[in-house]
Amino acid sequence: MKKIILAFLFGGLMLSGIFAKTAVVYFSATGTTEKMAKALAAEINADVIEIQPEHKYTKADLNWRDKKSLSSIECNDANSRPAIANKIDISSYDTIILCYPIWWAYAPKIVYTFVESQKWEGKKLVTLCTSGGSGLGRSGTDLAKFAKGVDFKGGKDCTRGKAAEHKNYVEGLLK
Repeated sequence: MKKIILAFLFGGLMLSGIFAKTAVVYFSATGTTEKMAKALAAEINADVIEIQPEHKYTKADLNWRDKKSLSSIECNDANSRPAIANKIDISSYDTIILCYPIWWAYAPKIVYTFVESQKWEGKKLVTLCTSGGSGLGRSGTDLAKFAKGVDFKGGKDCTRGKAAEHKNYVEGLLK
């Protein structure tokens, strides 16, 4: 009986392997990134944490053609750090997969708010984005600079493709 119990415990540890203590943390203003992040989290059996803005972005706020829209103003202000409505604690996780849309070739400033509010020492970070055309760019490496002490593994534009493909990509980075 002890052998059977030990076999199940060992098997469970082996299955959890690469994705042990992993959280998929995401910000999504339109639902596109949310869908990708939740599908990936289900695929890798990770916890899901949403970055919820104190001010919910409206369609007008997201109008990239309007230089006076909230997202345009935030993107043009290097010091902009929009407030987060929910408390997020990543202290119990070893790996964070951070998912966000690309706004003007960068991560939205609220993602910087999140990154700067956490303790990253000893953690691994993977960045995944959704994009209407500009791709990941330097957004992942830029965010990693603000995540003091993090082991940045890389990032990718995951606008297209299935969760299983994204899982394989992340798995390859974490090996």
